[in-house]
Amino acid sequence: METTNFKFLIGSFFLLMLFLNCKNEAKNGETTSPAASSVSADSEKQGQAFIEDDESTPNVLQIAIGSPDHTTLVAAVQAASLENALVNAGPLMVFAPTNEAFDALPEGTVTDLLKPENKAALANILKHHVTAGNYDKEFLKKFKKLGQANDQNTTVEVKGDDVYVGGAKIIASIPAGNGIVHVVDKVILPPSE
Repeated sequence: METTNFKFLIGSFFLLMLFLNCKNEAKNGETTSPAASSVSADSEKQGQAFIEDDESTPNVLQIAIGSPDHTTLVAAVQAASLENALVNAGPLMVFAPTNEAFDALPEGTVTDLLKPENKAALANILKHHVTAGNYDKEFLKKFKKLGQANDQNTTVEVKGDDVYVGGAKIIASIPAGNGIVHVVDKVILPPSE
């Protein structure tokens, strides 16, 4: 009987401690969830782009992040701090240059653009790859120009079945939750000012 009372007393003590601990966490607003820990661990990564969601159709940024052929583009988007712009409701058309397209630029160009002091120039180039809309390749054949997110226009040309935007050929198209990603074979540079 003494053993049963002792076990009951110990069990009650642990329950009381658990209850008090939970009450203190609620009162202090503390939480130990992984999401809260990761937010405080890296305060720079704030905004809609950093919310994890495995159930929705991937947005244009998630598609780029998941592609092994677009690691340079993702690094550039991150260096220009444009992640949150690419996850908004859209619809957005993103013309996504492949790693090979970036490699075709003059040597040292990408490295130079990724430097913090060139963030504005990099952002301007990246915004020249984005426009409002959700048009497939066939519908784009009806356009002569597109207004890009950097407030400049780029040309649309049709050569046979191929569509070129700003001189870059669309080689694939991937629907996204907030628009469409058109994979292109060149970096589309804005007109020089």
